[in-house]
Amino acid sequence: MKDFPYTEKKDTRSGFGAGLLELGRTNPNVVGLCADLTGSLKMDAFQKEFPERFFQVGIAEANMIGLAAGMTIGGKIPFTGTFANFSTGRVYDQIRQSVAYSGKNVKICASHAGLTLGEDGATHQILEDLGMMRMLPHMTVINPCDYNQTKAATIAIAEHEGPVYLRFGRPVIPNFTPADQKFEIGKALMLNEGTDVSIFATGHLVWKAILAGHILAEKGINAEIINIHTIKPLDTEAILKSVAKTGCVVTAEEHNRFGGLGDAVAQVLISNNPVPQEYVAVNDTFGESGTPDQLMEKYGLTENDIVAAVERAISRKKA
Repeated sequence: MKDFPYTEKKDTRSGFGAGLLELGRTNPNVVGLCADLTGSLKMDAFQKEFPERFFQVGIAEANMIGLAAGMTIGGKIPFTGTFANFSTGRVYDQIRQSVAYSGKNVKICASHAGLTLGEDGATHQILEDLGMMRMLPHMTVINPCDYNQTKAATIAIAEHEGPVYLRFGRPVIPNFTPADQKFEIGKALMLNEGTDVSIFATGHLVWKAILAGHILAEKGINAEIINIHTIKPLDTEAILKSVAKTGCVVTAEEHNRFGGLGDAVAQVLISNNPVPQEYVAVNDTFGESGTPDQLMEKYGLTENDIVAAVERAISRKKA
């Protein structure tokens, strides 16, 4: 099992803030909009350096999406920022009608996604957002795994024409991907080649998958681990190539088991190469208040849960 050394832990939302600031310095058409959470979204450096290109709309998320859609008509590239729950659930109608339906070039950037929002609890956590957004025609859906990848993704989506949903979070996690990486939308990343099982992970669960890979190696199980940072468009070629070799699958995501990465992968498999698949995801429930680590443990999103899912998947393989 390959090692992934790192020297620091960082939050992925700070990767978004760093990427947005770099875009501000290189692309005069990039503008920022925020719904009263500038510090939480790490948009404050962009606001300070480019006050004429930053719009604080207050607690009016639906208005923010409408403003962003309108700005694209004048050639601007708006990046909207608020918590993932308010970026999707609160404004789904506005996104559907004003952004996705007309293919507007809006970048919907969402922090504090999943359970790791922690103590704020179920009303602020969202576990349905990937499913909601991937169902929208024209929408690209991206869920990077660490600070460096989030920064690179933020920069990359400015060059992509069309609406994008970019998901990231609050907790500090290992920053292990290259600082100089080039982010390629829709291209999965091989982290560890293996022969016994394919682990497809996204977001914060990528690092958990790496930890699981080391535990599995000690058990004599050779896991192939792939970082699926783009949920839509999905890298079906990478998925099918991996599964043809391993014969079984585990998907890992900080999301409801319905509608997210697991279902996206299952749709590919059922049409091409049905194999045993196990989900590591929240089992059709809302979250609750607690520390991120407590919640990940309670809702079955740890490296040990991935290991158990791998063992179940392997046991279902045809001899």
